[in-house]
Formats: sequence, structure tokens, C-alpha cells
Amino acid sequence: MEIILKEDIIGLGFKNDIVNVKSGYGRNYLIPQGKGVIASPSAKKILAENLKQQAHKLAAQKAAAEEKAAVLQGVALEIAAKVSATGQLYGSVGAAQVAEALAQLGKEVDRKIITMKDAKTLGDYVALVHYHKEVTVEIPVKVVAENAAELKAAADAEAAIRAAADARAAEAASAAEEAPAEEGEAPAAEEEAPAEA
Repeated sequence: MEIILKEDIIGLGFKNDIVNVKSGYGRNYLIPQGKGVIASPSAKKILAENLKQQAHKLAAQKAAAEEKAAVLQGVALEIAAKVSATGQLYGSVGAAQVAEALAQLGKEVDRKIITMKDAKTLGDYVALVHYHKEVTVEIPVKVVAENAAELKAAADAEAAIRAAADARAAEAASAAEEAPAEEGEAPAAEEEAPAEA
């Protein structure tokens, strides 16, 4: 069914967009919540007339969105998160953490307009800030280990234990190689002893 959106819904569309949605989603959620109306021919005519009258207002909204977007140009975030020894995050890093990190930089952004695939491992990601249907800002996000020192210490300790175990195994192997040679010499000495007697 076709719905005219009354507000921005990230992942679906922006205010005054005409979108196709499943009937249940439209009738049970969008319309009762006041987020949209059925796109009947008369509603489409009214929308077209409103858009014509609001053209200057919409241009001003776009200009304001571009100003906000300009503030975020060149911003890159590094978010520290607790990580297990295997590199998996305890939890995940998503839009809420991106909004917090931006707030710490003095850039207030509503987390509802931020989209990002939840980060469950360390690495580089991209967060999108949707200020306007034509104005979107990409923010690079690097997820790093908050407990990097602990992880490094644990990895070093594990490497030391592994090295010690390898050294013991090497010693045992060389001892095992020497042992058969000594055993081979011993019977020869025994054979000589009865000959002397």
C-alpha cells in the first residue's frame, strides 16, 4: 500500500515521501501512530499543493541541514570498547555510542538520525548521519580495544608459556633421541663382558 509519510523514518523515507509498505505495517503502525496517511488521489493532490507552497521553506531546511553537515566534515571517531582475548566485543558499538562520541567532541547529533551496522569486532566502520533526504554525512568509526594493555599482557604471558612449553618439548625430544643411542651402546658393553670372562 502507498503511504505519505508525515515524519522522517530512517530506513523507510522522509517527511512527505510517498512510500510502498506492507498493509499490516501501514495500517497497524504508521497510520495509528500518526507517522503517515494513505496516499489516496486526493491526498496526493493536497501534498503536491503543500510542497509547492512550502518550496522556499524546504530549501531553507536543506540549507540548514547542509550547514550542520559541514560541521561534521572531516570528523573521524575512535571508540574504545571492552574486548575478549579472541577479539570479540563485549556487546556491540552502534548509533548510540557514535552519538555519545560526537557529543564528547561538542557536536550534538540525535542518535535517531544515525545509522550504522553494529560493530561486534574491532576494525573500521562507517556511520551515516541523515540530516535531510538529500544531505547525508559519512563518519569513519574505528573500534579499538579499551583494555588493549590487558590483552597485550595476556597475549605476552600466553606466548611466554607457549615458548616455555615448546622449549620443554624440544628438550624432551632431544633427550629421547640421545636415549636410544646410549641404549644401543650398553648391549655392546655387555657382550664384551662375557667374552673377557
